[in-house]
Amino acid sequence: MPTLAIASLKGGVGKTTVTLGLASAAAHAGVPTLVADLDPQCNATTALDPGETEASIATVLGDPRSSTLLSAIAASPWSEHLDVLVGAEETESHNHPDPRSYRVGRLERVLGRLPAAGREYGLVLVDCPPSLGQLTRSALFAADGALLITEPTMFAVSGMRRAVAAVHEQAQRYRKPRPISILPNRVKPRSVEHQFRITELREVFGDLLLDTSFPERTAIQQAQGACRPIHALRGKGAKETAELFDQLLRQVRGQFSGRR
Repeated sequence: MPTLAIASLKGGVGKTTVTLGLASAAAHAGVPTLVADLDPQCNATTALDPGETEASIATVLGDPRSSTLLSAIAASPWSEHLDVLVGAEETESHNHPDPRSYRVGRLERVLGRLPAAGREYGLVLVDCPPSLGQLTRSALFAADGALLITEPTMFAVSGMRRAVAAVHEQAQRYRKPRPISILPNRVKPRSVEHQFRITELREVFGDLLLDTSFPERTAIQQAQGACRPIHALRGKGAKETAELFDQLLRQVRGQFSGRR
């Protein structure tokens, strides 16, 4: 069950937007997908609009029994192939700044119970909070790989250095190495500054930087505002954006699959 942690140590870079776009692409491709909303802001849960549940991911982290897990998962109206492990503001109570190893492993134990609970997925997407506390560390521990999101600004390289170092530190600490990919988001194709920063990112991080980058698109805001998948929208911008997410899905599935 390939699992991808989508993370950034800085808020406002479009991390949840990428999570939702990948969920849309996976569902459109018929891949049974679970979005685990680990961000206490719960934006992914809001956009995916699942039904009411008796529990949330916060409940499951405190009580990882299969019955609790199932009561925290609901189908998204986006697709018959898409479920949500719903987020909650209370998840923040699990976000210890320097957690012990048994806490870091909680999400992995939770996700490991999915098959026994009768839930098999072709892809699990974990939307992380914009910090490096227990929640993000537990996602990196549980996932087969990390997709780090950045904007092409003057602080992109320094911020991404910290993020990559954090993933490597996590791998050394728990002896669980994970592949990393970096995705530039909200790129303005005609901006000389943005193109310079992408070149700078490539020089520093090499093959970690994906060839795919995501431009600013009104269609993305329209899809999120309507709580609809980008693949359901019409128009040239929506189609081009959906194709970019299809391409990104192929890349991450190819890199992260089978690494458990």
